[in-house]
Amino acid sequence: MSFPAKVIRDGLLEKRSSGLLQLWKKKRCVLTEEGLRLHNCKGSKAKELRFERMATVDCVEYKRGLVYFTVVMATGKEIDFRCPQDGTAWNAEIALSLVRHKNLQAVQTGRNRHLSTAHLGSTGEDEEL
Repeated sequence: MSFPAKVIRDGLLEKRSSGLLQLWKKKRCVLTEEGLRLHNCKGSKAKELRFERMATVDCVEYKRGLVYFTVVMATGKEIDFRCPQDGTAWNAEIALSLVRHKNLQAVQTGRNRHLSTAHLGSTGEDEEL
């Protein structure tokens, strides 16, 4: 059974388009434990940026009351965002959630490695009867 991911933050962000003019477009964003979902304000299908495909949150600049930041994907693709500087900035929330996700992955990988080596170590071949 799959449970919906816990919502950490929900609100508006502006994303720079990848077109020739690189216009800023408002997106309704939902930050969850699994990643960032971007909804067009028109209500079409959401785009999801999952943490397992993210590398880092970078390039923070403060200008005229706005925070500009970049989400860098594992493929090297960069996605630019901006948001108001008031309160806790989206970039900090996304970065903390990404670190939390990567830490949980590392712990799980360590557990799996420990369990597999413990299991492989107890073959019973060296035991005397």
